[in-house]
Amino acid sequence: MKRVDLIKVEHNVKIGDKCEYIEPNIIEDSIFYADGEAIGFYLTKMPEKMCKLADLANKELRTKNVPKSEMKRSSGFINKNNDVLQYSAILGSIPPKPHMQRPYASISSVHSFKTAQTFIKAMLLLAKEAEQLIKEFLPTQYEKQVVLFEEVAEKWRFANLFTSSISNYNISAPFHRDNGNIVGAVNVIICKKFNSKGGDLHIPDYGATIGQRDNSILVYPAWRNVHGVTPILPTLEGGYRNSLVFYPLKAFVGIE
Repeated sequence: MKRVDLIKVEHNVKIGDKCEYIEPNIIEDSIFYADGEAIGFYLTKMPEKMCKLADLANKELRTKNVPKSEMKRSSGFINKNNDVLQYSAILGSIPPKPHMQRPYASISSVHSFKTAQTFIKAMLLLAKEAEQLIKEFLPTQYEKQVVLFEEVAEKWRFANLFTSSISNYNISAPFHRDNGNIVGAVNVIICKKFNSKGGDLHIPDYGATIGQRDNSILVYPAWRNVHGVTPILPTLEGGYRNSLVFYPLKAFVGIE
C-alpha cells in the first residue's frame, strides 16, 4: 500500500463553494499521513465479503423498499422527466434539531419500515466489516475511536464506532466540513458506481482528489478539512454514483 504524505497547499476554496470537476490524483491503495501520523486510507476495492454487502445495500436502496428523501437540483443525472434523480436515506441516530421543532435525539424512521430491514442489516454488517479494516490498517486510530465511543450509549451506536449512516444517491456535495463529528474520529465512505465518472472526494487543503471507484472504501477524518465531491457525470444512460457513509456524531457523547 502506498504511503501518501498530505502536505498543506494554498487555495481559495470556501465552505459552500461548488466543487468543480477535477481528475483524481490518488488512484491506488494508499495510507494517508499528516504530520507523521496515519489518519486514513483508501482501497480501490474492498474485500469480497464487503463488496457483496455493498451490492446488496445499493440494490435495496434503489428499490421502493427503502423510504428516501428526494431532491431536485439543476445539475446531475437527468431522468426521463427532465428532473435530477437524487435522494438519500439516513440510518442510525439523528441529533436534536430545535430549529425543526425536534429538540430531542431520535433513531431514523427508516428503521420502523419492515421493507427496509434487508437494507439496514446489510448496512450494519458493512459498518462492522469497515471497522475491522480500520483495526487492520489504522490500529492506533481504531483504539482511539474505541475510547472516544466509551461515552456513547449503545442505543445511539450504528455498529461500534459510528452513530449514523447516510446513503447519498447521485448527490455531489459542495465544499463543507463535518463539524458535527466527534473530533479525532474517522468517517467511512464506500462508493457504488455504474456507468459514471466523477463523484470523487476533493480535499483542497492538500490538493488531493481521491478517485472513488466502484466498491472502493475511503476512511478519513471528515472533521479535519474542508472537502467536496466533484460532479457526477454519466457515461451511459442509467449510470449513477451512490455513496454509503458511516459517521460519528458528537451530539451523542454523554447523553442517555
